[in-house]
Amino acid sequence: MYLRITNNRHQHSMFTALISNPQVRLGSLTNTQGAPHNRLSILSSQNPCMHVHICNLPLVEAIMNTQSTTSFMAFVGIDWADRKHDFCLQAAASEQREFGTLDHSPESIAKWAYSLRDRFGGPIAVCLELAKGPIVYALQRYEFIVIFPVHPSTLAQYRKAFVPSGAKDDPTDAEMALDILLLHPDKLKPIKLQSVAMRTLSTLVEERRCLVNDVTGITNRMTSTLKQYYPQVLDWFEDRDTVIFCDFLSRWPTLKQVKRARRSTLESFFHQHNGRRAHLVEERIQGIRAATALTEDESVIRPNSLVVQTLVEQLRILLQSIDRFDAEIDAVTKKLPDYELFAALPGAGHIQAPRLLVAFGEDRDRYANAAEIQRYSGVAPVVERSGNKCWVHWRLACPTFLRQTFVEWAGSTIPRSYWAGAYYQQQRKKGCSHRVAVRALAFKWIRIIYRCWKTRTPYDESVYLKALKNRGSPLLTNFSESANLT
Repeated sequence: MYLRITNNRHQHSMFTALISNPQVRLGSLTNTQGAPHNRLSILSSQNPCMHVHICNLPLVEAIMNTQSTTSFMAFVGIDWADRKHDFCLQAAASEQREFGTLDHSPESIAKWAYSLRDRFGGPIAVCLELAKGPIVYALQRYEFIVIFPVHPSTLAQYRKAFVPSGAKDDPTDAEMALDILLLHPDKLKPIKLQSVAMRTLSTLVEERRCLVNDVTGITNRMTSTLKQYYPQVLDWFEDRDTVIFCDFLSRWPTLKQVKRARRSTLESFFHQHNGRRAHLVEERIQGIRAATALTEDESVIRPNSLVVQTLVEQLRILLQSIDRFDAEIDAVTKKLPDYELFAALPGAGHIQAPRLLVAFGEDRDRYANAAEIQRYSGVAPVVERSGNKCWVHWRLACPTFLRQTFVEWAGSTIPRSYWAGAYYQQQRKKGCSHRVAVRALAFKWIRIIYRCWKTRTPYDESVYLKALKNRGSPLLTNFSESANLT
């Protein structure tokens, strides 16, 4: 571990002093009629005597006020990497900053953490660009370390504001993370660990979705390969992510082989795979008998059939893995008391209910209001205003999996909830596309679920419809009129 101590004022970040100085003016560069709080620019003074060193400012007191029950003894900014981590450390009420590097190994991290405990004793605040990952998991083992994650784009824009040349270095990034921790404690939230069951479920549902994405990728590639020499099989099986599809291609990877099969053999195969609908079995057999080969060229058939058999084996393993994940998810959710709250939602089922449970979590103080989770999940759009201009656009910076959870579930409620279907049709009539209408529906659902989650009250469709009727909601009126016209 490399350590360097500096007390050179010129090596410290100049902007940390500028922001904290009461004589520094904040003004808008784009709007002379008013300065929105989220679009302020920093106009520094030309007087060099106004540059105040960070250690002379009451920054420690500021962060202590936000953590009323905690008095941090030291503050650390970390710039993480794959093999080593750079850190910048400042003790409470000290003018010195220490720079060092830390190898990414369990032994080095443990040695570094215990050295901080032996030196400072009390709780230590750490800021880095991760909310989860190896370094975060390693530091979470120590009760005396409180982790404050900061979004990578926040740190990047922070650096860009004061280093327009684009120059960067790992120790500098670590120092900037420390500056953000000291200067903007009200913008950061410490990581609060939930129960082991909830954290386990969070990882399970997210990894399950990754497996589903892998299945989609393999089936897409398989479809493309089959179109090269064996397109008929795609018409015989509508669903390609199934065991019957895998078994069929494993047994008959080419059209020539399946046309040689006896009728009784084909019937027995479909019956063994629960293909009990006689008309569907007959259609498939007739299609096999009437099929004409796309090509007889062995240079096309042999390589592509080998690719298909390889993809089939991969798909089979993924499908089995998803089943194991489903069983584990079902076992974990039974340990969580809030699961029934989300299982009662229309269209949730055994797949979406655990994901919704993870989205809200166990801590009722996690979100101050429904709008906060709407913005955090990316369901709420971004509104930008400047002068006489105003535009609304898609929110890019958000947890993709969380947004997928709300949007996919909202789409499944359209045929299962009376008011959800009515609201979706209302949005489509306004000219919204399917995706925009579903996101708008998800926006409304989040407010409803947040209320149920906050009060621990299961959702009741009849109660909500009654509330809409009492308020004279035009949603029900318009839907009733449309129903009467049809």
